[in-house]
Amino acid sequence: MKHPSTMRAPAPRSPYRVSLRKPLDPRTLGPLAPLLCAPLLVALSCNVGPDYVRPVVASPQSFRAPRAPASNDGHASAVASAPAQGPALAEQHWAAVFTDPGLRGLIGVALRENYDLKLAANRVLQAEAELDFTRMANWPVVSATASAGAQRLRFGGRGEPVTGGLFQLGANVNWELDFWGKFRRASEAARAELLASEWGRRAVMTSLVSQVATVYFELRAIDQQLDIARRTLASRRESLRLTQVREAGGAGSLVDVRQAEQLVFGADAQIVNLTRLVEQQENALSILLGRDPGPIERGLDLSSQPRVTEIPTGLPSALLERRPDIQVAEQQLVAANAHIGVAKSAYFPQISLTASGGVASAALGALFSAPALVWSAAASLVQPIFPSPRLDAELEITELSRDAAVIGYRQTIQQAFREVSDALIGYQRGREYRAIQQSLLESAREARRLADLRYQGGATSYLEVLDSDTRLFTAELGVVQAELSELSAFVEIYRALGGGWQT
Repeated sequence: MKHPSTMRAPAPRSPYRVSLRKPLDPRTLGPLAPLLCAPLLVALSCNVGPDYVRPVVASPQSFRAPRAPASNDGHASAVASAPAQGPALAEQHWAAVFTDPGLRGLIGVALRENYDLKLAANRVLQAEAELDFTRMANWPVVSATASAGAQRLRFGGRGEPVTGGLFQLGANVNWELDFWGKFRRASEAARAELLASEWGRRAVMTSLVSQVATVYFELRAIDQQLDIARRTLASRRESLRLTQVREAGGAGSLVDVRQAEQLVFGADAQIVNLTRLVEQQENALSILLGRDPGPIERGLDLSSQPRVTEIPTGLPSALLERRPDIQVAEQQLVAANAHIGVAKSAYFPQISLTASGGVASAALGALFSAPALVWSAAASLVQPIFPSPRLDAELEITELSRDAAVIGYRQTIQQAFREVSDALIGYQRGREYRAIQQSLLESAREARRLADLRYQGGATSYLEVLDSDTRLFTAELGVVQAELSELSAFVEIYRALGGGWQT
C-alpha cells in the first residue's frame, strides 16, 4: 500500500466537460429534450396538397397580322410584324422606342411621380411584410414570465392561518411543428402573392408609359388641328374681305358675303372648341405626371414623329414570360394552389412541443439557489376525430378558387394574344388609311383652288367655293386624325407585347 504522501490527487473535473465514456443522462437535458428531437421530426415531415404545375396552354405559332397591300411594282410592302428580325419591340427600353425628347421627359417624370405607381410600390412592401409575417408563424414562441405573490391559508380548519409567499422567474417555449407543411404552403402562397404584387407594379408601369404616350400624341394632334383651324380662319377672313369688295363693286351678291361669313364663324367655333380640348388634355396629362393641372412641355409635332415600318414582335410563346398581367395571373394561380395544402393540413394531427423552465421559491433570497430550479416539457398531438363540415367547405373553397385561377390565367393569355393582333391590325390599316387620307387632302386642295378660279371668273356661285373649302378643312383634320390613329396603334403594340417596365 502506497503512502498517502506519494498518492497523486485526482484532477478537478471541469463543469463544462462531458465524458464520452458513459451515456448522457437524459435528466440533465431538462426541457431541451423535446426541442432536440424537433429537427428529426421536421426532417421526416411532408407537404400535403398538390405541387404547382403550370397549365398547358397552346400558343399560336405567330401573331395574327394583316398582310400589307402590294405596291405599284407588284411586290408586297413591309409587313407590320416581323418575328424573326432582331430583338422584339417589347424588349427595348421605352426611351429607345419613343425618341421624342419631350415625350421621353414626360414619361420619366411620370415613372417617378405618378400616384398609381407609388400605390403599386406600396402594395409590394405590404406583400413583403405579409411574407415575413407568414414565415414567422413557424417560429417557436418564446416568452418570459415573472411573478411574485402571497397567500394566507388555514389547513383543515384548525390552527392558526399560515401566510406564505411565492416568487417565480422563468421562460416558456411553444413550437408547433410544421409536420404536414401547413406553414410551408402558407409561405409558398405569400411568396407567390409577393411576386404577383411586383408584377402588378410592372403592369402599372407598362400601362403608365402607354397612357402618357397616347395622351401626349392626342395633345399634339389637337395642337396640329388648332394650327390648321387658325390658318383656315385667316384664309377665310381674307376670302370674306374679297367677297365684300366684290359685293360693294357690284360684281358679287350679299348672299356670297353671308356664305363667306359662315365659313369664318365655323372656323372660329372650331378654334374655341379645340382650345378647350387642349387645356383639358394638358390637365389629364398633368395628373398622369403626378402634378396639379397645368401646361405641358411639347416636343416634336405629330407629323415629325418617327414611324416604324416593320415591327419585330418576337415569338408568341415569349409573351407568357414578358407580359406583366400574365405573370400576375400565374402567381395568383400559384398562391391559390398552395392554399389547398393549407386547407388539407387541417385534417391531420397538430404536433406541438412545449417546454418551460425557471426558478421558484417561497423566499426571494433563495430564488437563485439550486433547489429552486423547476422545469417542465411536453409534446402534444391533436387529431380531429370527427372533422367538422367547415373543414370540407374550406377545402372546397380553395379548390374552386384554384380552378377559377386556372380559368383566369388562360383567359388572360387569350386576351393578350387578341390585344397584340388587334394592335398589329390597327397599325397596318392605320398606315393604309393615312395614305388614303393624304391623297384625299391633295384632291381637296386642288378642288378648292379650281372652285376659287371658277368663282373669280364668274362661272359658278360662291356656294361651290363654300363646299370646297369645307371639304378641304375636313380633309386636313382627317389627315391629323389618321396620323394620331397610326401612332396610337404603335403605342398599343408596345404595351400589348409587354414593353414599358424594363429599367
